[in-house]
Amino acid sequence: MATLLLLTQGGCGVFRDIVPRETDEPEGHARIQDNGELIIVGFSQIGSESIWRTANTASVERALTKEKGYFLISDNARQKQENQIKAIRSYISQRVDYIVFSPITEDGWDTVLEEARDAGIPVILMDRMANVDESLYATRICTDVTKEGEKAARWLEGDLKEKNRLHDDINIVVLQGTLGSSSELERTAGFESIAAQHGNWHILDRQTGDFTTAKGKEVMEQFLKTYADIDVVVSQNDDMTFGAIEAIEEAGLTTGVGGDIIIISFDAVRDALKLVQAGKINVDIECNPEQGEYLDMVIQKLERGEPLEKVYMVEEMVFTQRNVSGYLESRTY
Repeated sequence: MATLLLLTQGGCGVFRDIVPRETDEPEGHARIQDNGELIIVGFSQIGSESIWRTANTASVERALTKEKGYFLISDNARQKQENQIKAIRSYISQRVDYIVFSPITEDGWDTVLEEARDAGIPVILMDRMANVDESLYATRICTDVTKEGEKAARWLEGDLKEKNRLHDDINIVVLQGTLGSSSELERTAGFESIAAQHGNWHILDRQTGDFTTAKGKEVMEQFLKTYADIDVVVSQNDDMTFGAIEAIEEAGLTTGVGGDIIIISFDAVRDALKLVQAGKINVDIECNPEQGEYLDMVIQKLERGEPLEKVYMVEEMVFTQRNVSGYLESRTY
């Protein structure tokens, strides 16, 4: 097991029982005392911008506990790639056993992941993808984000067919997530691959809401001022959806089942599922944040020297008013 060194730095993390090293290591290093045979994991999370992200972090923290044989160091990158790169380099210098991170954007990771590879530290991608050679990471734990986009478009097809509107002109606006992130790129690609098959579906505009409620509301307000006839809002996460619905209602319009504007959302957090049940959101495509158990399973395989799949997909559902009631009580996030 690697000896853990902790850089003295600001930011979030689990730091305890730290004593100075009496070696020729660079200044600022310390080590954890009595860490025993715990598996040391450095985890860099994108931030806490959404309910989904908070649930994802909690899932990791529940899975990688001391009782289960782990010592987890966590870092909140606060939506900045440079903070994630700094955290990963810190984990490399600390000689952790594994590095886990959710890439803020797909590009810009080659150099730091090469440094991790050269240090012999396996890297596990969680949730999002990094556009790097596959040799630079051990595996990826994620949802099928492209399929999520496709599911949303297929649901819209079915809904329009039920309403005898399949051949009507349909005006669509898209609230995109963080531009350049795999979740934004793949959800957009998945939805638009189906939309392209319908010449009567018109995507009027796409703008990023950065996965936040405030930005989602701001962008939706702009859409409503610019376009007089919006039939469908595709919002790439629930937090942006909350802001969009607020903007629509303040404009004197209604959303959801029987409303003026169809709302398609992603993530399926509890508060959004309540709006599905109430009919304010037509459909919510689940993006399952419960990825900690998969992470534990992957690390244990690596510890035993067992082969890994390159990708582990997390199961997920599609929620509408017809099926949501049976899942609300068990939803913990």
